[in-house]
Amino acid sequence: MTTNIGTMDRVLRLILGIVLLVAPFVGGMAIFDSTAAIAVSVIAGIILIATSAMKFCPLYRIFGIRTCQL
Repeated sequence: MTTNIGTMDRVLRLILGIVLLVAPFVGGMAIFDSTAAIAVSVIAGIILIATSAMKFCPLYRIFGIRTCQL
């Protein structure tokens, strides 16, 4: 796997991933009353954190996007 995620993209993915992981359990927001909404939020958060850690996004590769410096 070649790196295709830049530093700023990684930081934003990490922050959003953490927010998506924590929000269903802390916020008490009405949107998270559904089990499906909690599951989607947690799964999306895990994916964002994982892509941030690996510096690689499969969707970026498919669409030919690269946010990192060469």
